[in-house]
Amino acid sequence: MRDEDFEVFIDEFGEATDRTDVPEAAFEKWQGKLPDRLLRYWKEEGWCGYANGLIWLVDPDEYEDLVDEWLDGSQLEQIDAFHSIARTAFGKLYLFGEETGQSVTVNCATHAMFALERDLKKKDQRKLDISVRAFLGLAKDECDLDDEFGKPLFDRAFKALGSLGPDEVYGFEPAIVLGGKMLLENLHKVKLDHHLTILRQLAPPTMPFSNVDIEKLIAKK
Repeated sequence: MRDEDFEVFIDEFGEATDRTDVPEAAFEKWQGKLPDRLLRYWKEEGWCGYANGLIWLVDPDEYEDLVDEWLDGSQLEQIDAFHSIARTAFGKLYLFGEETGQSVTVNCATHAMFALERDLKKKDQRKLDISVRAFLGLAKDECDLDDEFGKPLFDRAFKALGSLGPDEVYGFEPAIVLGGKMLLENLHKVKLDHHLTILRQLAPPTMPFSNVDIEKLIAKK
């Protein structure tokens, strides 16, 4: 039976539109690294796409190389071990730290990484559980992208390009970091791992969290 927190998530995004059952080996691997609450959701719900692929709850294993690539040079890996627990149709990655919870997001399409210092502090198991619950309060508009005129893109991309598979994203070509425009006609359905790897090779992400004293956080480890 679903708990209240997941019901809130379903109320926002609707029932899953794509589902993969989670193998038993995944529970064995992630036990003790990710909160029991999240693993329970995996068992009950699977790894799924919601709202026609706007948001996906994912297998962290499949994203480990991408997470390493995008965090490289940021010093964040000296603070915690981060794993992707979700991603959007446009390649925004929601990272969960083993000690800090859902504390970092990487918007690969716009080459922007975001974190708050208060979120990057070590948490006990109760607070890690709260972090999972807080993540489920995500809103649809947080997962969408606005075009150059401030209009949401996802519904139009879905209509024009069709549904996404678990290994696909809507990607801008040319890339935004190369001067491309955030316009519907520049979106294409592309393979997620290939596209996000190429984007990272083009440039490192910007890190607009100048309020985060990385060195101080590392020193507390």
